[in-house]
Amino acid sequence: MNPIELEIRRPKADDPRYTERAGTRGAEEVFQELKQRLDSMGMLPDEYFLLDRDWQDGRRIPEGADVFVTTDYGESEGVYLDGYLKWYEDSKSVTKSFFTGKTLGETGADLDRMFLIASEITKAFHGERGCHERYMRLGEREKRGDKIVCLTPKEQKLFIDALIDRREKLVGEMDGTEQLLRRMVGNITQYMDEVGERPLRISSFDKTMLAIRDGELEAFKKLLPKVIDHADELLIETAGRAGTVGRKMTICLLNEVKAFSNIAYLTASRRAVAVGDTERVQFLMEQYEIHAAEPRAEYYGEVIAHAIGENRQMARTLLEQSPACRIEASSPELLYCASIHPSENFQLMDELVKKGAPCGDRAWEILNALTSGGNTWIAEILLRDGMKVAADDCGAFDVCVKNGATECAKKLLEQGTDFERYTEWAVGRPYSATDEKALAELKAYCQSIHSQEQTAAGTPTQEMALGGLSQ
Repeated sequence: MNPIELEIRRPKADDPRYTERAGTRGAEEVFQELKQRLDSMGMLPDEYFLLDRDWQDGRRIPEGADVFVTTDYGESEGVYLDGYLKWYEDSKSVTKSFFTGKTLGETGADLDRMFLIASEITKAFHGERGCHERYMRLGEREKRGDKIVCLTPKEQKLFIDALIDRREKLVGEMDGTEQLLRRMVGNITQYMDEVGERPLRISSFDKTMLAIRDGELEAFKKLLPKVIDHADELLIETAGRAGTVGRKMTICLLNEVKAFSNIAYLTASRRAVAVGDTERVQFLMEQYEIHAAEPRAEYYGEVIAHAIGENRQMARTLLEQSPACRIEASSPELLYCASIHPSENFQLMDELVKKGAPCGDRAWEILNALTSGGNTWIAEILLRDGMKVAADDCGAFDVCVKNGATECAKKLLEQGTDFERYTEWAVGRPYSATDEKALAELKAYCQSIHSQEQTAAGTPTQEMALGGLSQ
């Protein structure tokens, strides 16, 4: 299995439409690739495995950085695995936490397993240098006497043979058996070399899925012509396969298949967002109208909305590169998603509004999120910068009244909100003394707007006045 790269060393050669800049990779993308690799081998820490907060929101790994891992008992219960990045700035060594893993167990076997996971992480970044021995765990987790045993290559072969011979009988444990075989053997190419001649029932599609998860590009290319009928499933899997090899697989598949279902393409785009690969998401968005069976105008907004919840920096990048026509065609869900965390997403929301993002029937929810949470100033700016609320949206106006956002209510009146219709709609609704005072102020403001409009409509122009005098 190829090591995980921290730096992008070579430009892509697979597709001239998709170029990759030289330099370092995004921290989230690298972490997702590592997490995926550990998961495929059944080696994820069972309590949690998390990227450090400082490396989120699109931060890139420093040039020349290296990874090292430590394992020890924690001050509280459990065994901890900590990964660090180390690099040099101005000839001085800098070390920062990169990720943390934890298991709740505290036995010696739990500690041994975490050291094995640390070993797999080290090999993921530095490769397997020379022959090494494999390990096997004996006993159940609940038993304090379980052990990790080291197997020589000869013993490893005996163990693999035994698993293969019994594989067909272990119907209820097929997934675990497959995972253990892969952990004992290695990547998909080694796996198929080892078990390919045995009486196994594994389809070309299963082999392709294993090649994707293990990052075996050449195996994937050879198998692809046999599994084109599963194009939708393969697109979702390749788009969500972290790392450079996942990008190349995605490009290879798009070159081979003309059209994918809309739901598969959207799901694949969301998977690419989840692995933190901004370039891959941009590429999928660029190719959408070419490769979607029935392109939908709302697609672009749906992808950005998903990115807002997963990776705010990615969402900003996608929005900056999206023309206004695509944002105008998005559903109200896009602006609503940004309003959930308004303080963090203020600039993003303002840019959405300026590009014409609609609020539609979610206007009252958006305004409520802003005006009830101490962010009325954001609502005022958004309404000033072009956030459009329907004139008959009484619920949106009512939210401003009830939350004391009088200036926002005034801006809605300026946009054309029908105050008389609102008062009819609000009959029987309970109002506090503060609400009644605000309504009186808004009624007077509404009358002043109508008075100004009537005056403007009834005042003759200077040219007309001069004409009348000459006559």
